Amino acid sequence: MKVGVIGSGGREHALCFSLKNSCNIKKIFCFPGNAGTNSIATNINIDLTDFEKLKDFIIDNKIDYVIIGPEKPLVDGIVDYLEKFKIKVFGPNKIASQLEGSKIFTKKFCEKYKIPTARFGVFSNKKQALSFLNKCKFPIVVKADGLAAGKGVYIPSNYKEASKAIEEIFDGKFGKADNLLIEEFLKGEEMSFFIISDGKSFKNFGTAQDHKRVFEGDKGKNTGGMGAYSPSRLESNKLNGQIIKNIIEPTLKGLKNLNCEYKGFLYAGLMIVNGDPFLIEYNVRMGDPECQTLLPRLKTDFSLIMQKCVEQRLNDLDIEWHNDKTVCIVLCSKGYPDFYKKNIPINLEKLDLKKKQYVFHAGTKLTDNMIIANGGRVLNIVSRSSDFKKARKQCLKILDKINWNNGFYRKDIGYKVIQ
Repeated sequence: MKVGVIGSGGREHALCFSLKNSCNIKKIFCFPGNAGTNSIATNINIDLTDFEKLKDFIIDNKIDYVIIGPEKPLVDGIVDYLEKFKIKVFGPNKIASQLEGSKIFTKKFCEKYKIPTARFGVFSNKKQALSFLNKCKFPIVVKADGLAAGKGVYIPSNYKEASKAIEEIFDGKFGKADNLLIEEFLKGEEMSFFIISDGKSFKNFGTAQDHKRVFEGDKGKNTGGMGAYSPSRLESNKLNGQIIKNIIEPTLKGLKNLNCEYKGFLYAGLMIVNGDPFLIEYNVRMGDPECQTLLPRLKTDFSLIMQKCVEQRLNDLDIEWHNDKTVCIVLCSKGYPDFYKKNIPINLEKLDLKKKQYVFHAGTKLTDNMIIANGGRVLNIVSRSSDFKKARKQCLKILDKINWNNGFYRKDIGYKVIQ
């Protein structure tokens, strides 16, 4: 079969890599892809907002299945558009994508279906929000309502920081803001919990823990993700059962009440407080960089999982995993997440990757047969091993070999699970 993967980051390279290992796949197209996907797929440079051009290419090239990687096309309704032309798509529709597209939609949804989450307030102007701060106990959480590439969340520890966050959001730092969200700060440990759903049934798709903060020790600004490890150290049968009963099942039931069958990955960002799970946010796609830690642990042919999911026959399949642990360290351009230089060459020719070692490209492109860094997060270095310490050590060795002077990375990814 022919498969199209939409997106250009590390997640999409990992998806292409997983598909490439399947004997069912004849050809992979990646829209627009990066320097890494270029070696295993055909990169097609089409603007992801031009749904008609994408549709025409998919039909003309007889692509059997399309996987949507990033959130924006999902929130903009790409699945609904492509399905009108009988194209088989792996990903949720526009109604379901509101779970990520609007944090306020999700909080109200949680309220309606009694899904445990932090207490919150919605504010439509600066004056209202600033007035509310006087009643707050710090730290609190301030969130932009819409998509913000993982960066629209502030955790201010005082009034001054909180008022700055409110100013930035309403001044359009993350796009036009009609509302923002202020919620209580939950003290606990984060966990990323994944399921895959075909609209009729769902299966667990593993756990991970990402590191959002730019500096070691989880300090500094929020980023799109500096690294991750899988599985989460909190994972247990008891906790999984609580998450499914209290969070996942009410969510899927609530969507059915909106005449919506959820198809694709659903990623619950959770805070575990004294052993109980609370929903922080939903993502309606695979996380990045969590995807890069999960897919190398997957034993079952991913193309088969995708196919069964689209055809609503997920129950026919048992999803199997390797018992290994994985660590992903993200190599970033100096200055990220603020200002960084683009179009800087990065030489990977000397790399000799062993079995269970992977380099997934994120912000790269090919120019005159040279790999050029053109993004903030450039490469994802991933290793699979019997324990987290070995996996991280192998990642750090690979980064030493890459020796890119224009980049930086966190050396402490997985510090909570590595003594």
